Amino acid sequence: MPRLVGSLPLLLVLILCGSAAARDAPPKVQVYSRAPRQFEHNNTLLCHASGFHPPEVSLELLRNGQPMEDGQQGALAFDQTWQYHLTIAAPFTPEGGDQFSCRVTHLKTTNTHIWDPDM
Repeated sequence: MPRLVGSLPLLLVLILCGSAAARDAPPKVQVYSRAPRQFEHNNTLLCHASGFHPPEVSLELLRNGQPMEDGQQGALAFDQTWQYHLTIAAPFTPEGGDQFSCRVTHLKTTNTHIWDPDM
């Protein structure tokens, strides 16, 4: 039993460090295409959110402000610091004048990130 009592302070430190690493953090967002932009060619639009906590997040791909129906969301994953990441992808064919973006909602805050076809 003394061994268990002696390890309680260490256990407490580990719990406190783990909860400190899991503080609220907004997502870092990247919106990009699988292939370089070519108008009127099939491509895939991706939105990747990373480094956020807690894990409750919503990603939505938009074309001219309207939801894209064919989005496929990957599995929510996390790293050793309890920071989460998530990706959504959808097939698309960019045309001149279209605007593509990703709407991200986390902790009741919504931001829209525009795809830059020249990136």
